[in-house]
Amino acid sequence: MPGTLVRPELTAADRCDRCGAAAKVRAVLPSGGELLFCGHHARAHEAKLRELSVDLQSGA
Repeated sequence: MPGTLVRPELTAADRCDRCGAAAKVRAVLPSGGELLFCGHHARAHEAKLRELSVDLQSGA
């Protein structure tokens, strides 16, 4: 049985794709890609991301 791929924990080096602040949330897209958001931008876009069936993962 093949192992499950696990995304690494967010670190202080991970930055929000919107503003460059420290990333707190990883948004894993249905296509397999990902976006990183600070807490502010994660909250601002949460409704639309959930509508698109994005998996939101809290991190550091």
